[in-house]
Amino acid sequence: MVRRIFGALAGLALVATAVSAAAQPAGPRRPSPYDTAAESLARAEAAGVTVQHVKVHGKTLEGNLEGNAADRDVLVVLPPGYAKSGARRYPVLYFLHGFALTAQRFSDFMHAPEAVATAARNGSDFILVMPDTDTRMGGSMYSSSPTVGDFEAFVANDLVAYVDSHYRTLARRSSRGLAGHSMGGYGVWKIGMDYPQKWSVIYAMSACCVSPRVETVDQARKIAEIPFDQSAKAGFGEKAALASAAAWSPDPKNPPYYFDFAYKDGAIDQLVLAKWAANSPLALVPQHIWDLKSFTAIGADVGDKDGLLGDDTAIHDELDLFGISHQWEVYDGDHVSAITARFPAKVLPFFASHLQMK
Repeated sequence: MVRRIFGALAGLALVATAVSAAAQPAGPRRPSPYDTAAESLARAEAAGVTVQHVKVHGKTLEGNLEGNAADRDVLVVLPPGYAKSGARRYPVLYFLHGFALTAQRFSDFMHAPEAVATAARNGSDFILVMPDTDTRMGGSMYSSSPTVGDFEAFVANDLVAYVDSHYRTLARRSSRGLAGHSMGGYGVWKIGMDYPQKWSVIYAMSACCVSPRVETVDQARKIAEIPFDQSAKAGFGEKAALASAAAWSPDPKNPPYYFDFAYKDGAIDQLVLAKWAANSPLALVPQHIWDLKSFTAIGADVGDKDGLLGDDTAIHDELDLFGISHQWEVYDGDHVSAITARFPAKVLPFFASHLQMK
């Protein structure tokens, strides 16, 4: 078990459990304001929302050492009236899913199509794009790595170019937003800072992996001793650690994992820790002050019972330190309990208020 970066492993693992539960019949005390994912989708379609499943080729993903597909599944949710609106163009919100999930499973859990219908009913039409970034180790970490693939560039370049060329978008920074939850929240910080020219508004929901990752010798040894042929059966925390190493300490000359572990010769490899720290959003803020200040709006939130509360508060404090304007909220909830309700009630209105919608 690693510390800090995955200090909320129990909460993160709960996402997968909660997503599966979302497909089951609603119980008498269901906490979600919606019913099942299928019922939610039916309401969205009845309101005129269209969900398309497309494949987007990632030039930046070709030749990755894990063998992750360069052709990625992408969900595109079109607002009511899109097919009949002639030449009208729409703002686009890109949403990044969490670890050990797919875009489809997270869309089902978050009832994304119905959220788009709700936004339209409230006067705000979006195209919502959700790329699938599942990998051999369970998640891309939305990072740039020869082992995993350059998922940063895939989202910012390949995906945006595809969407702008295949849909009637407002193809400009001022009408393009980026949001995500957990690992996706991490992706918002990382991709937002590295590609600020692509987005004008960003929102990180319960972002994981914010602080530089640290491990004890025992923790590092445990991860390093996982046989490659058993890695697919590793526990959630172990797979998260493996995925992080694949993303942040790649090594093309170190098969079969093609990355370096933090454990070496009975001690912690400080160079590997430094490579991990170089991917920490908290550590990156001082290098990206002007990039962050260039955004029209930044939003971030976390539940008061989320194990990531400390890390997410830390980046809020870091933004404050450098006078970077942002909206910050700690709400009543854990890592997953409120996101289905908050996406249509908080996140989409935030983008509607700050993106250029026409």
